[in-house]
Amino acid sequence: MDPLILSAYTLVSALGQGLESTRAALRQQRSGLRPCDFLDAGLNTWIGRVEGVEAVDLPESLIRFDCRNNRLAYLGMIQDGFAEAVAAARDRYGPVRIGVVVGTSTSGILETELAYRARDPGSGELPAGFSYQFAHNTFSVADFTRCFLALEGPAVAVSTACSSSSKAFASGFRLIAAGLCDAVVVGGVDSLCLTTLLGFSSLDLVSDQPCRPADRHRNGISIGEAAGYALLERTQPGLSGIALLGYGESTDAYHMSSPHPEGLGARLAMSAALERAGIGPGQVDYINLHGTATRSNDTAEDKAVTALFGHRVPASSIKGWTGHTLGAAGIVNAIATCLSIRDGFVPVSLNTVEVDPQLQAWISMEPLTRPVNRAVSNAFGFGGNNVSLVFGRVGA
Repeated sequence: MDPLILSAYTLVSALGQGLESTRAALRQQRSGLRPCDFLDAGLNTWIGRVEGVEAVDLPESLIRFDCRNNRLAYLGMIQDGFAEAVAAARDRYGPVRIGVVVGTSTSGILETELAYRARDPGSGELPAGFSYQFAHNTFSVADFTRCFLALEGPAVAVSTACSSSSKAFASGFRLIAAGLCDAVVVGGVDSLCLTTLLGFSSLDLVSDQPCRPADRHRNGISIGEAAGYALLERTQPGLSGIALLGYGESTDAYHMSSPHPEGLGARLAMSAALERAGIGPGQVDYINLHGTATRSNDTAEDKAVTALFGHRVPASSIKGWTGHTLGAAGIVNAIATCLSIRDGFVPVSLNTVEVDPQLQAWISMEPLTRPVNRAVSNAFGFGGNNVSLVFGRVGA
């Protein structure tokens, strides 16, 4: 199938609300990470927290969906004219011909955490206002998205850990290829909660400093939150912009939480994405790494990247800016990659002071201003669930 154009896209993260906030931070090498101040987590770590989520009011007609995750989703959809672009597509195709695929890992689990704190001390009964269906349920954010955008096509939530919102692109591609949709809203939303903060801490995977991808002294992740969306449509004559050229997926199932040590699954995903895009490794101008800043993940990804691309393609990780946004990591990387293509620059791997000498890939330590016509965006999740996306320019 021909590439799918991203006719609209948007992102909210610790860098700010909307594309220009993201672009400015990447250009200025300004991180959004801060010492952990989320509820009473009490952890010596850094997080990528989105300002203002607590003050968001959902539309009255959708108040049943109220939770941190859906507030974050709402913030995402009202940026950069995204909701208006979807409304125009809805007028063109009809609401039943536009699908929704949203990736998330924890959805609105924070509401359940807070509900358990407020349960009746005698009976243990949860508060009357708590709704599993419209908050904690993984489908909640996809349901909220389609309701807010007034769409009636297929709606799916994808939850494959940190690859979730990259898999949303692949699923959206297939919905259009199968003729079930003329356009698909794809995205990812994951918000801070105690389960992820304390859970990753218990695994000794969080850093006591802003995360340092690919650095010799890297010692773990910084957890963040984000919401991002893109509208995928078939390319049309005379239409130009940034498009999804191909995707690749693999599941190596090497270990529940660690990647295959040789990066086998990551390499398979990248190879499949290049093949589907119809290009070779020599035609890629930038690689947006999954780059979590853990010892094993960065090492495995480096082996996969160098096996395919050698040392000739600049690569960097966005997580020094936003933190690891888990189920939203794929959409964060995808949108950052689109900005790199649009503006012709390769961002540095922020907080990386000294590249680990055991790593062989070209880790960008200085911002590069150069044409980026095609780029790879990686997202790899627990259980060896791997996704690579290839984006590039189409049209004039």
